[in-house]
Amino acid sequence: MADFSVARDCEMTITQAEFLRLLPAAVSHAPFDVSEGIFSHGDRQRGWRIALTPLPDLTHGLIRLQRQRAVFTFRGHSADEIAAFLRRFDLYFARGGG
Repeated sequence: MADFSVARDCEMTITQAEFLRLLPAAVSHAPFDVSEGIFSHGDRQRGWRIALTPLPDLTHGLIRLQRQRAVFTFRGHSADEIAAFLRRFDLYFARGGG
């Protein structure tokens, strides 16, 4: 069995509920399990995991934004497959701004 390796460790300004709402489309509707903040897909040879951990809220004056630490790990995927997964994920979680 291959080990998981970390491909990205980042902070996201998002609620867990919003993350769960957007995740299915971001992962091409691949079936996934959720257990204690870990979203996982695959088997013993090939798969991915996203560990979501709440962080303290980000505050700017009266504005409070929920934050999460997101750690993406992969097993049995090529570097190109991981890059494609993260590009798709980023497209679905991108937020407009000015």
